[in-house]
Amino acid sequence: QSRLWGLQPQLKGIVTRLYSQHGYYLQMQPDGTVDSTRDESSSFSQFNLIPVGLRIVAIQGAKTGLYLAMNSEGYLYTSEHFTPECRFKESVFENYYVTYSSMLYRQTQSGRSWYIGINRDGQVMKGNRVKKTKGAAHFLPKVIEVAMYKEPSLHELVSEPVSPPRKTVKTSDSPSLKNGQKEAPKAEAS
Repeated sequence: QSRLWGLQPQLKGIVTRLYSQHGYYLQMQPDGTVDSTRDESSSFSQFNLIPVGLRIVAIQGAKTGLYLAMNSEGYLYTSEHFTPECRFKESVFENYYVTYSSMLYRQTQSGRSWYIGINRDGQVMKGNRVKKTKGAAHFLPKVIEVAMYKEPSLHELVSEPVSPPRKTVKTSDSPSLKNGQKEAPKAEAS
């Protein structure tokens, strides 16, 4: 135990791989792309799960140092800074699988949570399309080691992003088709 304990705020977290019920590991590429792999030895599938509240975690790529985040449209992206979009509620489902839901966003009408999910084809899904009871939302954290972390300092979300989000993940449901017609792309809110 170091005497500097009081100066170095330490949180006990884990280095883990998030293994989905559909047989894929969540992974974060060096360029900030979030996708999945079946390769258990991929170094990009290692994440730091850092507790930032009661059953609330920050999910940080162990190799990239970037935080996993979910935006207001349900897309996963990576952020250099720890913002409110990087906070996920960790819940244990009845089958011992764990779900991760956005602390910030949910369905407006029903209040249903938005989850991190990987579909049967290994594609990362939009959070608002993932149902808690379905396999896409279910992960088994495969713990590699227990580690001590400095508490991430919270960056406020500002209307103008401090640094542009690294990369929005192409998910299986974009571009969306309405009545067989390609929808015109929505203007990005600035």
